[in-house]
Amino acid sequence: MPARDERDLVLAVAVARRHYEQGQAKTDIAEALGISRFKVARLLDLAHEKGVVRIEIVEPDARGGGLARELQSTFDLACCSVVPMSSTAPEVRAEVGRSAARLLGEALRPGDVLGLPWSRSVHDMVYALETLPRVPIVQLSGALATTREDSSAVDLVRRAGRISGGGRRVFFAPLVMPDDAAADAVRRDPAVSETLAAADRVSVAMVGVGAWAPGESTIYDAVDEDCRRQVREAGVVGESVGACFDGQGQLVTTCLSRRLIALSPAQLGGIDQVIAVAYGMGKVQALQAAMTSGLVNGLVTTHDTAEALLA
Repeated sequence: MPARDERDLVLAVAVARRHYEQGQAKTDIAEALGISRFKVARLLDLAHEKGVVRIEIVEPDARGGGLARELQSTFDLACCSVVPMSSTAPEVRAEVGRSAARLLGEALRPGDVLGLPWSRSVHDMVYALETLPRVPIVQLSGALATTREDSSAVDLVRRAGRISGGGRRVFFAPLVMPDDAAADAVRRDPAVSETLAAADRVSVAMVGVGAWAPGESTIYDAVDEDCRRQVREAGVVGESVGACFDGQGQLVTTCLSRRLIALSPAQLGGIDQVIAVAYGMGKVQALQAAMTSGLVNGLVTTHDTAEALLA
C-alpha cells in the first residue's frame, strides 16, 4: 500500500472513532484535526470502503425481540416474527411479506413439503421471496375471483415453485362453489382430487387467518349475506384456508364447509407447522383462538397486533 494511502487509512480510523464512538460532529472533527469537513466525509467513506466501519441494521421487536418471545411463550408457538410497525402503516403489506418470506426460509428443512393456499398475506409473502430450499410445493385451495390481486392460488404456487425448483402440484378451480353439488363435481376432477390428496404430505404451510367479519376474510367477502349469517350463528369467529373455528379455536362444520375447494380441516390440523401471516385489530380474536387451540403454531404479525394479542 502506498505511504499516502496508508496514512489516509490511519487517519480514517481516527476520524471514524471520533464520529461513531465519541459522537463528534464532522465539523468538530475537522477543526480538531486541522482538515476540511469535506476531507472528514471522504475519510468516513474510506472507512466504510475498507471495512473499518460496518453497519448492522437490527429490527426492534423482530423475531428475536421481546414481543416475539412473549408470543411464542404465551401461545406455545414454534416460530414468530413481529414487524416493528403499525398494522395501518402504508407500507405494512410489503414489510410483513418480507418478514414472512424470511421466516419461511428459516422454517423449511430438507424433506419438507410446503403448502400454499390463496390469501392476501400469502400473496405478499410469495412476491417477497428471493430464495427457498429445494422442496416440493402443493396448492391448498382454489382461487377467488373476487380478489383484487394480480395473482391466483395457481400463480402463487408456480412462482414459489420456480424459486424452489423442487416441483409443484396445482389445479384450476374456484375456492367457493355455489352449492354442495357443484363442489362435489369439481372435486371429482383428477387434477383437483390428486392435488388435494397431496396435502396429506404437507409438513409446513403458510396461511392467512381471517375473522368472520366484513373486510377481514376473503371468504366472508365472497359469499352471500344469508351464508354469512348462518356461519356466524354456528359460532364461527374466524377461518383459515376455509376451515371455520369458534372462539376456542375448535373446528366448526357449517353450511359453507362442503362448498369450498380446499384441503379439509382435518388435513390442515395434521400439518406439523402452520404459520399464520395476519395482522390488524379486527383479527385479534380469531388469531387468539387459532393459536390457543394449536390450529396454527407460527405467526408473522405487526407490533400493535402483537401487543393486543398479549393484552
